[in-house]
This record gives sequence, structure tokens and C-alpha cells, in this order.
Amino acid sequence: MNASAGFTLARKLRDGETVFGGWCTLPYPLVTELLGQDGFPAVVLDQQHGFWDTASLVAAIAAAHHSGTAPIVRIPIGDFAMVSRALDFGAAGIIAPMINTAADARALAAAAKFPPLGERSWGPQGALRFSGTADAKSYLRKANDLTVTFAMIETRAALDNLDAILAPPGIDGVFVGPFDLSITLAGGKTIDPESKEVDAALTKILKAAATADKLTGVYCHSAKRARALAKRGFRFITAGTDTSFLRAGVSAVLDELKA
Repeated sequence: MNASAGFTLARKLRDGETVFGGWCTLPYPLVTELLGQDGFPAVVLDQQHGFWDTASLVAAIAAAHHSGTAPIVRIPIGDFAMVSRALDFGAAGIIAPMINTAADARALAAAAKFPPLGERSWGPQGALRFSGTADAKSYLRKANDLTVTFAMIETRAALDNLDAILAPPGIDGVFVGPFDLSITLAGGKTIDPESKEVDAALTKILKAAATADKLTGVYCHSAKRARALAKRGFRFITAGTDTSFLRAGVSAVLDELKA
């Protein structure tokens, strides 16, 4: 029994590869499947701001594996119970928003990793199917290495506590939310994910992650921005949302019709 290609993301990132992903807010497994079939090696299923419920999430994780892409779940704020559930369903990774303190990071690691790194509860019904393991003991031995756990850096508090957030062994890396970060750094006065303040924060985050030997990820709203941040050293980068892809496609068709 071979592991799904969706469980190669952790190895790729730890080997230093750059992985671009799509971002899914629409609660339709078909969208996830299409993004995988069309070439994205990873897709983020956004439960924080997207429309995913548990049933659609389970179906989308399976659709992602079947299309050869890695399903990553962004949980709602503070919903650490969903961390282990999503991993049980077969998620290849977790992105947790608003991780602002060392305590937040430890809680995330505890939910995401089996002992000795964490306290993840046993029950990986979907993960066993997609992981290619012959039995439960085999899965347990390699589960912590099969998945990636990202703590989101989105606030000034998170920047101040960056080293402490990176420290727990069960935290594989940090994932930057540049829109929220720009809002907090501007004191709520504006939103600019490419501001000088955000740019300086990105440099700080890359340096701290390199020192801690941890992974780095970032949300980007365009392919151009994704390429630029890949050159800076980020390794897991999303390059737009399903809704932006849809609107761009419609706009292109309408422009052609008007030509």
C-alpha cells in the first residue's frame, strides 16, 4: 500500500523545496480536486474565514489526496480540538491562526503531535487510509513526520514572542498572515500586505526561523508576490484563492468577448 502523494509535503519542505499552494474558501471538494489536478501540489482549506463545515472538509481532504495534492487545514481561531480531528481525517498539515504566545504554540503542538512531542489523541481513521501504512503501529511511528504544523504570525504580539513560538519541538514552522499583520502594525489605520513595516517583519521572521531550523510559509494574494517571497526564502507559499482564480477567469473571458 503506497502513501498518497498528499503526504509528501512535509518531506519536500524539510528537504528545502519551495512549494506553491492554492487557497480554498468555497466548501466544494470539486474545487479542491480541480486545483490539485491542474497542478497545485498543496491546497489550504480555510475554516477560519472560509465556508467549510466538517462534512465538506472530510470530503475535500479525500478529494485532495485522490488528485495528488496535499490538503492543509487552517483551523478557526483557538479551535485546537479541530487540529487532531483534521489530522485524523487525513490532513497533511495544520495552519493555526493568531498564535501570539508561547502558551498558544504549546497548545497547538500538543494537539498536533503524538507523544513524545505532543498529546494528540488516537483515532486517525482517514489518515490511516491515505498514509500508506499497513497497520496502526506503523502510522504512529511516522505520523509526526508525515504532517506539518504551522503557527500563524499575524500580530505585533506574535512578532514580540517569535522565538518562544518557534521553540516547541512540535511546531514545524510559522506561516505569515500579511494582511492581518499589516493591520496590527499600522494600528488599525490601513491594510497593506506589502508595506515597509510588513517587509521588515518578514525579514525578522525568516531570520528567526532559520536560527530555530524551522519552516516558513506565507499567504500571497498573487503569483507575482508569491514569486517575490520565494526569492526571499519562504518555502510554503499560497498564491491566491479559489474565488480570485474564478474572478480572474471570468474577467479574462469577458475581456476576450469585448475585444
